[in-house]
Amino acid sequence: MDDDLQEQNKLPELKLDAKQAQGFLSFFKTLPHDLRAVRLFDRRDYYTAHGENATFIAKTYYHTTTALRQLGSGSDGISSVSVSKNMFETIARDLLLERTDHTLELYEGSGSNWKLVKCGSPGNLGSFEDVLFANNEMQDSPVIVALFPNFCNGGCTVGLGFVDLTKRVLGLAEFLDDSHFTNLESALVALGCKECLLPVETAKCSESRTLHDALSRCGVMLTERKKNEFKGRDVVQDLGRLVKGSIEPVRDLVSGFEFAPGALGSLLSYAELLADESNYGNYTLRRYNLGSYMRLDSAAMRALNVLESKTDANKNFSLFGLMNRTCTAGMGKRLLHMWLKQPLLDVNEINSRLDLVQAFVDDTALRQDLRQHLKRISDIERSMRNLEKRRASLLHIVKLYQSSIRLPYIKSALERYDGQFSSLIKERYLDPLEFWMDDDHLNKFIGLVEASVDLDQLENGEYMISSGYDPKLSELKNDQESLERQIHNLHKQTANDLDLPIDKALKLDKGTQFGHVFRITKKEEPKIRKKLTTQFIVLETRKDGVKFTNTKLKKLGDQYQKILEEYKTCQKELVARVVQTATTFSEVFESLAALLSELDVLLSFADLAASCPTPYTRPDYHCTGCGRYYIRRE
Repeated sequence: MDDDLQEQNKLPELKLDAKQAQGFLSFFKTLPHDLRAVRLFDRRDYYTAHGENATFIAKTYYHTTTALRQLGSGSDGISSVSVSKNMFETIARDLLLERTDHTLELYEGSGSNWKLVKCGSPGNLGSFEDVLFANNEMQDSPVIVALFPNFCNGGCTVGLGFVDLTKRVLGLAEFLDDSHFTNLESALVALGCKECLLPVETAKCSESRTLHDALSRCGVMLTERKKNEFKGRDVVQDLGRLVKGSIEPVRDLVSGFEFAPGALGSLLSYAELLADESNYGNYTLRRYNLGSYMRLDSAAMRALNVLESKTDANKNFSLFGLMNRTCTAGMGKRLLHMWLKQPLLDVNEINSRLDLVQAFVDDTALRQDLRQHLKRISDIERSMRNLEKRRASLLHIVKLYQSSIRLPYIKSALERYDGQFSSLIKERYLDPLEFWMDDDHLNKFIGLVEASVDLDQLENGEYMISSGYDPKLSELKNDQESLERQIHNLHKQTANDLDLPIDKALKLDKGTQFGHVFRITKKEEPKIRKKLTTQFIVLETRKDGVKFTNTKLKKLGDQYQKILEEYKTCQKELVARVVQTATTFSEVFESLAALLSELDVLLSFADLAASCPTPYTRPDYHCTGCGRYYIRRE
């Protein structure tokens, strides 16, 4: 395993001849100087970084300057470092998810012709999402905040706008603050802000020092923007395109603020929301009220160990680590993150959550049944985001389908509950599930997928449009099945020739590297070694056995692969049509994602309470009538 890790992080060779190096250097010198930007250049098989970025990467990720190479000669030369694809993913995750002091840029090209193809920041992951979450769950939703502070008579009115690009939420807030920005700090903590936009002039004024300190305490990256971007004049019109529903509620909400619309306007420009038509009609707009949640500043969050830290000895060192027993792929974790940063003040809602947790604690069979079903629920929010950003494939459609067909089991489990909180469970979960799972909503989507996708091919790891959709696909499908029969017959014939039991000893594998191959265990290999060396071509010897082929299997496998590629080419337009149709179900899946995430978190709480060696006691919340609460422990 250590050898595999070393191989993954092995330093690729920097392969540029003198002409290529000279062309690249001429381009590199034209780039504007930006201390925050880490720029990587895609060389197809590997990446490179240069100048100060190269030194930073060598010291931070390779932990040695011996990784540096000199590109060019004399005074024109610059330090360079090569980066493997695995290390590129590590760097991207660290810069965009862990740190808040750099942006990331990726360039493609050759010679002196390069162009920026991807850029991201801690608050706006942008097109790096596929890299960051290809092999990892998205545990938190990055939020960007813009501030338009107005300093007057020793006080400050803060206009705040925010955008959550994952959940597609826009928000506004406006409040008076003191010289230490205590209200702002609690808002940044509650929103989970990663990046903050601020007018350049404000960032340089005398009052800004304490503002910068507040951002620093919260681990928020400051991004300065021109003051003319903080204009609220066209915000209502712009929001009318982005927000669901009619424009009147938007106009009414925005008109209640003086400075917040300008802050939100700068965010729309910075995140380029209007440049992407897939955003139109998919956002919600809300007012953020400081009084809705318990106010926690960054010091309180650290003192209470609310969220995980790199210095934690184990997961139980933080409230998040202790309480995170979620099952869904990322959605539950993100909601738990948000709940911990936004403790409720509404006693009725607090008690409703406690009632649900108690129901799941008391009914062990229900809790375990639901958690088993939730483990098969994919990250619906991310799949829908890929659909709406036109980055989706049949893989995302199938993931949504596989999650959808689990919902009847979840609904049936909830229907079997007949305890004291059955009316609450009906109101909170069963009624919404009944609505969204009918023939006009989820069942319609399930029917679409079952009619358009060849679900039988999923066992082979292939995502294909059903051949019945198109005569050409049907013809290719027949050719494919004919080749599969020939390959299967060859498998049986080879097993007889080698005197090996088919499937038990002689297996037929199909992979991306070699296509169709025969495989036997190392234990069986000595028995047929002579025939193996004279009649077959050995491709690979590993722990799981010996892979080999012959001319017949190679020919049939190549024909099969050719037809498969032709099938994929032929289905492209149909895939795009299916994906486009699936996006019309966004409201259905957004609602179901919210419901399943909440169910996941509450079941996580119940599982913790039920399995702890020292029993947990339900707190009894009461409102005193004067804005204060007391908790009575029985």
